[in-house]
Amino acid sequence: MSRPRFLLSAWPLRSAAYLLTGAVTGVVALAGIVTVATVCGALAIVLVGVPLLVLVPLSGIPVATVERRRLRLIDRTPVSGRHRVPAAPGLSAWLTIRLREQATWRELGYALLFAVLLWPVDALAVTVALLCPLSMVLTPLLMATVADGHEIKVLKQWTVTTWPASFGVAVLGLLLMGVGAYVLGVTAGARAELARLLIAPREGELGAQVVELARSRVRLVEAFEAERRRIERDLHDGAQQRLVALAMALGLARLDAPRGPLADQLAKAHQEAGQALAELRELIHGIHPKVLTDYGLPAAVADAADRCVVAVEVDLELPGRPPQAVESAGYFVVCEALANAVKHSGADRVRVSGGYRDGRLFLEVRDDGCGGADASAGSGLTGLADRVSVLDGRLALTSPPGGPTLLRVEFPCELTRAADRSA
Repeated sequence: MSRPRFLLSAWPLRSAAYLLTGAVTGVVALAGIVTVATVCGALAIVLVGVPLLVLVPLSGIPVATVERRRLRLIDRTPVSGRHRVPAAPGLSAWLTIRLREQATWRELGYALLFAVLLWPVDALAVTVALLCPLSMVLTPLLMATVADGHEIKVLKQWTVTTWPASFGVAVLGLLLMGVGAYVLGVTAGARAELARLLIAPREGELGAQVVELARSRVRLVEAFEAERRRIERDLHDGAQQRLVALAMALGLARLDAPRGPLADQLAKAHQEAGQALAELRELIHGIHPKVLTDYGLPAAVADAADRCVVAVEVDLELPGRPPQAVESAGYFVVCEALANAVKHSGADRVRVSGGYRDGRLFLEVRDDGCGGADASAGSGLTGLADRVSVLDGRLALTSPPGGPTLLRVEFPCELTRAADRSA
């Protein structure tokens, strides 16, 4: 409003639209609240024991929803109004969590204040600051069309009988409309601030939502890891055993078959079964290695280093075992770093180190390759960074051109002893 072009901008019209729709919405809200309270009260008296009056506090929810949409007319910052999701399906769970929320009662308070006091203020502001000056501006037109050039009452107070006087009133109305634009802006701004104060979520509620969001992310990661382990177990105990039995059967048939085309076909089938078994074992190992589940992160990292085509030095000792989600994420970070060192950096040696200090598990992978790695270039490191961040971890990459490349990851966690974890 302090800008010189305020009167020529769309903000006066937006303020007028906000207050005008507020007056209309307030009338509707008042009628709706009175109707809901009357009907529910009557039914609660007739149907003894039916707690229909619990519906009255919920009447503030639709009013607050409409108000959040109206705030977009004059407030560039959106107002969040997301209620908590019930832990269980069904109407009873939904009603329980709504009636226990502070936001529901604040919205009810705003709805009552809106229906009783605020909408008359909106209507008064629109009438005084917009409609009255507008009727003065239209005085010459009204005098020409309604009064046939004789006389007309302005605002039912002053009588205008001449054309010069009517045009003078119109000019005065234009000046008052300019003043009224600022009045509308101030009133709409104050109304919007009051609405935001009452229906916007408080800092404590936002903090609770952030905590719940973090917990839900951790639960999703844990469920994902459990599903990975289930798939690995099913493949290991099911499909892999069947392929082993098939390979043994083909080998025995190959030994018993006489020389000829049949023996050649059996030999080829036996070879294909062996290759399929090897690929399945690699797939199982990539999904979730059994050594990680049975022996922990240091043994799994050592196993990955043994299977790497470049020389890998491992220096990783832990006094206990981290949570399964952290353990799995750390292992796959190491595996991705080793794969990148082989495919992209041209390294000859890689060193994997780590430990546990000050409540944090840290892992470092350093190679002597050409460097120049960029985590933001769409590589697999981007996905690893997202996976680490879900667990409140941090991933840092240092890879200047010419090398060396250092990948460091940290996870806040608590270690447990193997006996405690198995129990």
